[in-house]
Amino acid sequence: MSHEAISVFDMFKIGVGPSSSHTLGPWRAAQRFTASLQQKNIMDSVKDIQILLYGSLAKTGIGHGTDIAVQLGLSGDDPVTFNVNNINPKMTDIKQMKKILLAGKHEIDFDPSEDIEFLFSESLPYHPNALTFLVSLTNGDTIAETYYSIGGGFVVKEGEDNNAKAEVTLPFPINTANDLLHWCMKTGMNISDVVLENENSWRSEKETRDGVLNIWRVMAECIYRGCHADGMLPGGLQVKRRGAGLNKKLVNGKNYHDYQSWLTIIQQGGNDFKYILDWVSCFALAVNEENASFGRVVTAPTNGAAGVIPAVLQYYIAFCDGNTEEKITQFLLTAAEVGSIFKKGATISAAMGGCQAEIGVSSAMAAAALTECMGGTQRQVLMAAEIAMEHHLGMTCDPIGGLVQIPCIERNTMGAIKAITASQLALQSSPDYAKVSLDGVIKTMWDTALDMNSKYKETADGGLAVNVPLSLSEC
Repeated sequence: MSHEAISVFDMFKIGVGPSSSHTLGPWRAAQRFTASLQQKNIMDSVKDIQILLYGSLAKTGIGHGTDIAVQLGLSGDDPVTFNVNNINPKMTDIKQMKKILLAGKHEIDFDPSEDIEFLFSESLPYHPNALTFLVSLTNGDTIAETYYSIGGGFVVKEGEDNNAKAEVTLPFPINTANDLLHWCMKTGMNISDVVLENENSWRSEKETRDGVLNIWRVMAECIYRGCHADGMLPGGLQVKRRGAGLNKKLVNGKNYHDYQSWLTIIQQGGNDFKYILDWVSCFALAVNEENASFGRVVTAPTNGAAGVIPAVLQYYIAFCDGNTEEKITQFLLTAAEVGSIFKKGATISAAMGGCQAEIGVSSAMAAAALTECMGGTQRQVLMAAEIAMEHHLGMTCDPIGGLVQIPCIERNTMGAIKAITASQLALQSSPDYAKVSLDGVIKTMWDTALDMNSKYKETADGGLAVNVPLSLSEC
């Protein structure tokens, strides 16, 4: 059976905001390009380099920090480990010195204002998020490589065989929701158990569990950090951060000193509906305000939708019975599998499918994960994912000023609440009576993406981006 093998660590990647497709992807593409130069043993022969940004990468590249990400990638910095506090100083050094140290080894002349070109009116056919690296060598030869950032930090090189990962033989090959349900029914296993067995094809079970818990550690740190950071978001829109203010109001003067003591205070506040609703919104706001500030986040499955899954998982930990390593692992494994099915059957790129492909997918992932952890059957889990996506169909991506701020940040709060609602609906329903399948809604999402006008696909050419009296010149 032909299938695409996608790991949980493909869906959840640690990186830097504000965008997985416009920041993390180009960063990884630049890293891959310098690695290619080193593999060919021509790094020391590079005389100069030029970067061409096409389509959506050009139109919203400044707001997403695409130019910054490319420079960091070329410099040999890694998004998982690079100290985000050093981004601005490093960009200032490159701009003032007009030099860049490729892969941290070979210095060349480089002026970002001249050597990074935004081709606003040009787009390549394979994907709207394209960038080309052009290099001149000291012997007069030239090299050109084109990469596509296809969403969620996934990067494809033009002309490359992208089926290498499919060579991994999984015990339970899955392309569709129906495939997943087939294996669950055949084995009697939960979705997370099926996923864990597949992950064993890449690494030991302990490595997978440790890695998943590390993903949650980064998510939790992001929530906590965002709940304690005041001020304005960068970019010129003068968007005030709200997570810290809401957190301060909700904790109501109680003292704490770290994440665990903060969590205890949250739990002591009770289970009033409005109280829980405020906290879910606070969790999501915190993550995406960090994302908008070039903070460290986890693609879930993208940066623009990075707040939904952490917010719902934090809700499950704080207000349900989810504060165990086993439950956290179960949640993230289930979420990852549902996300991978959306990627295989449609897209997780807003530049391809609008915001339905980001917030919609993340809400479906979170709904499925919460449903399994709350004791739902396998069919109820898939039903929850379908419900969540069904009510995001057609959502456009129209970021004001090309920034991942308005409406992106608030949309994460909506996606989280919809996920919880979808889970509750599924848990209180019988899938026997469901009229729409998860595979059916995924196909519908892709059909909708194909029909959607390109100006609503992360270009800032339509919707709120043109109907709110703010311009790119203000950013």
